[in-house]
Amino acid sequence: MTSFNLADLWEVVSDHVPDRTAAVCGDTRMTYRELEARANRLAHWMLDHGVEPDQHVGLYLTNGIEYLEAMLACYKIRAVPINVNYRYVAAELQYLFDDADLVGALVQPEFGLRLAEIAPELPGLRWSLMLGDDYEAALADSSPERDFGPRSGDDRYVIYTGGTTGMPKGVVWRQEDAFFACIGGADPTRMQGPVDTADEVLGRVLDTSVVFLPVAPLMHAAGQWTSLSWLYAGGTVVLLPGSLDALEVWRTVEREKVNLLTVVGDAVVRPLVDAWIAEGPFDVSSVFSIGSGGAPLTPSLKDQLVAIVPNAAVVDGFGSSETGAQGTQRLEAGSESPESGGVTAFTPYPSTTVLDEETRRPVEPGSEVVGRVALTGRIPLGYYNAPEKTAETFVEVDGVRWVLTGDMATIAQDGTIVLLGRGSVCINTGGEKVYPEEVEAVLKAHPAVYDAVVVGVDDDRWGQRVTAVVQPVEGSPGVSLDALVEFCRGSIAGYKVPRTLVTVDRIERSPAGKADYRWAKRVASSV
Repeated sequence: MTSFNLADLWEVVSDHVPDRTAAVCGDTRMTYRELEARANRLAHWMLDHGVEPDQHVGLYLTNGIEYLEAMLACYKIRAVPINVNYRYVAAELQYLFDDADLVGALVQPEFGLRLAEIAPELPGLRWSLMLGDDYEAALADSSPERDFGPRSGDDRYVIYTGGTTGMPKGVVWRQEDAFFACIGGADPTRMQGPVDTADEVLGRVLDTSVVFLPVAPLMHAAGQWTSLSWLYAGGTVVLLPGSLDALEVWRTVEREKVNLLTVVGDAVVRPLVDAWIAEGPFDVSSVFSIGSGGAPLTPSLKDQLVAIVPNAAVVDGFGSSETGAQGTQRLEAGSESPESGGVTAFTPYPSTTVLDEETRRPVEPGSEVVGRVALTGRIPLGYYNAPEKTAETFVEVDGVRWVLTGDMATIAQDGTIVLLGRGSVCINTGGEKVYPEEVEAVLKAHPAVYDAVVVGVDDDRWGQRVTAVVQPVEGSPGVSLDALVEFCRGSIAGYKVPRTLVTVDRIERSPAGKADYRWAKRVASSV
């Protein structure tokens, strides 16, 4: 009997399709058998270096097959891999290493000096293993055998998330709950429904391999969850090394005959559209689905994506590190974009609703009451090392445990959840609430706006003044506040329209594509 343990499930699938290609990165191709053996070798090396169950191992890595090896190796010995944002500066990096109680770390060579800078302040970090010659030597000297002890669905899965504000925090899941809520429960397309027992997972393994390309870093939940979901289905995961290269994405789609892509909102899609316009077209006839998650995808960009890949469905997902997948808005190939656009409205999965903030009761459909998106059922245990934050986010109502997201929403009469935006960045101007995401979506539809972030700046009269920080389209004559005001008034109420415009050369976003509202507020307040 197999448990809903991530290592157990992987081993069953890898034994079932040992000679199928599991992963591709650049010129490296690896079968399920080879990936399994290398993960075993790394697991033995970590055991030899004192790693124990429930201890945390940092993955300070960019995309590569080694990232998958490291995750699987940790699961095998009941250790916990911790995703490390490789764009963090020294102070942020030190905070994460310390908060996560890392006992060891696998490190990309180019990050070695940065780690060495903070290592003296990390007494709990016992070892680091550099990719390259040291890593390969460690694997060569270790056993490829699968001779580990029993595991459990209660083993931990932790994903660190930075969000839009504040320092990173670790979301702690039981592996069984993460398998269903985050990884799809052996249903990567979320169209069949999850399995009931672990033994049914083999029945979901595809007869022929589907080729999947996550255009997202594996340090991000969207990259991890989707890659694992297709590995458990016997698919081939194609990884792009290094930072985003939009042109290489299209070349890889063409070369590897990719069937599915996952992107991370506008921050990824806009460069893809730019590369297509500049260098395309490319052969994308193999693609039948493009998913977006982790950050909003605005309607105007969705339309352009549909035009580029007309035979593919565009699936706009909604969820978070604290909830897993909560719902989707699916645009079938050949259909027109819905007026709501992006993930401003989505069809919720079971156990997702909106709770009234005052009563903590589900909002009635069609009532127009604004509340917080919430999920019950398979949810995390809480945040690592953060009991107060856990108590704020994970609440119990009438004996039912809920996770409250930061997303404010209403429920339409048909049960659709209509998102308004993040409560933490909500702007209060003259007593009216303005959710930045709604205004940003309108701004980014303007032909002269390449990217935009909206923040509230202190104002003596209004309390906060709606301010747009805009990156103009390169080569355009620019954009004026008057032009944007006129453009916005046709789509949103007057109090939501920006009163101030700040133009910048480049909008700062996280590697996951999330807006950096702290940066935007500093920029807007300095003008």
